[in-house]
Amino acid sequence: MTDTAETARLYLVAPPRFEIADFAPRLEDALGAGDVAAVLLAAEGTREDVLAPLVQTIQRAGAAALVADDTRLAGHLKADGVHVSGRLDELRLAVESFRPKRIVGAGGLSSRHAAMQAGDLDIDYVFFGRPHLDTHDAAHPKAVELAEWWSDMMQIPAVLMAGRSLESVAEAAATGADFVALHAAVWAHPQGPGEAVRQAAATLAQEGRRAA
Repeated sequence: MTDTAETARLYLVAPPRFEIADFAPRLEDALGAGDVAAVLLAAEGTREDVLAPLVQTIQRAGAAALVADDTRLAGHLKADGVHVSGRLDELRLAVESFRPKRIVGAGGLSSRHAAMQAGDLDIDYVFFGRPHLDTHDAAHPKAVELAEWWSDMMQIPAVLMAGRSLESVAEAAATGADFVALHAAVWAHPQGPGEAVRQAAATLAQEGRRAA
């Protein structure tokens, strides 16, 4: 999961609940359709033996497999990293356990102060917005504002949670965020997740050309 100066990359958020027989092929469809930097897997309520093949699928596709809020499980799964949306002390422990060999991302950041506190801990990215709360077509205005501010001021990459519509991808990329996160826009797309990723990747490429 690396930053590129010209073009933002996709960061997919897996559904919080799914049937493995249904989701596994949909994940493969998404990963095979375009450049995906990372996939965030929700650990709560999901068995390790269910997540393990998904981690392997993500890694085979060249993306980073990240586990939400469970460093122990991320370690057992040999995931590429962990996404921490809890308290600052939990983030600090994740950094101590995982960095520099694995990725540590910080979420749950609702203010500039919280983002700067997280950024002081040698993390790999900050995440603005809530991974599973893309309930509107556009990205949350507060998350957009934070991503614009952070991308203009800081070197640590920013991930911005876009809305449930693919039309929000362009707005998210225009903030300067290094990664655009998608959830419902991909998994609920009427033509399937592969087509959603193709369209999103095309939009990001176009926005990158405009910024060049």
